[in-house]
Amino acid sequence: MTRVDQQLTLEQQLQGYWDDGQAFAACRGSCSGPVFVVASGPSAADFPVERYRHIPMIAMNGSIMRFVEADLSPLFYICDDRGFVRLRQSLVSQGIARSRHAALGHGALEVLLQEAPEAVDGHSVYLMQRSNRPVNGLALSDRRYAWSVRNDPDIACRFSLFRQKPNRVGFSRNMSKGYFGGRTIPFAALQLAYHLGFSQVFLVGVDMNAQPGRFYEQGEAALPTRLDEDYEDYILPSFQLLAEQVVGPAFQVYNLSQTSRLPGDLVPVIDLNQLDALLASS
Repeated sequence: MTRVDQQLTLEQQLQGYWDDGQAFAACRGSCSGPVFVVASGPSAADFPVERYRHIPMIAMNGSIMRFVEADLSPLFYICDDRGFVRLRQSLVSQGIARSRHAALGHGALEVLLQEAPEAVDGHSVYLMQRSNRPVNGLALSDRRYAWSVRNDPDIACRFSLFRQKPNRVGFSRNMSKGYFGGRTIPFAALQLAYHLGFSQVFLVGVDMNAQPGRFYEQGEAALPTRLDEDYEDYILPSFQLLAEQVVGPAFQVYNLSQTSRLPGDLVPVIDLNQLDALLASS
């Protein structure tokens, strides 16, 4: 949807965005080659995004500040955190306005439609729907859902009869079927990159360390993070599944953060020289 209709209820507007979001089906496989996924870790401040302005980029949350500084426009801006929208609404508005497209989670879009509908009015906005969280209808239990998609080629998912948490770990190759949060927004960006058809993903600012925080905020004004609480149970298992079931010759992922918490055997760490060599050979 490109125009907010104030005559519709909030539920109808969200349903409309999801119906329009079937445009996710239309844009599937529409891209190719490399893409940068730019997150908000401290290392993002030192990455020379200007040098790679000719490569498509995906921004998220507050990382849009790096694009403002460099006067660049991302291909996509994504946000799925309703709390971030409430507390950093100006950043989200800048992300939507500066990017060619925006993809917002259900809660994030709901808050914007309630509190700042002008932020999405007139822009290309997709609703990112979480897997097993339909706009209308009832969700299955995490275990039943994981079992139900075990043979779906678009979905890679853990399954456990004995523990609930593994059933929440997955990767969607088709955003029309929803996405898995992984408790960290770069993981959603990876699923979007796969869906769009990119074959090489370069992670920027994916440091995964609670300290020293985000590159654009420090001190008492910084928003709290749940990285430490979620890392072992959700974040690390999500990237393990990525490495085991998704990454291959047709979809490669590299980490440009030299201080990332993510193990290098899951996501290879490369420097700028190696990046340039990979780009030259692609």
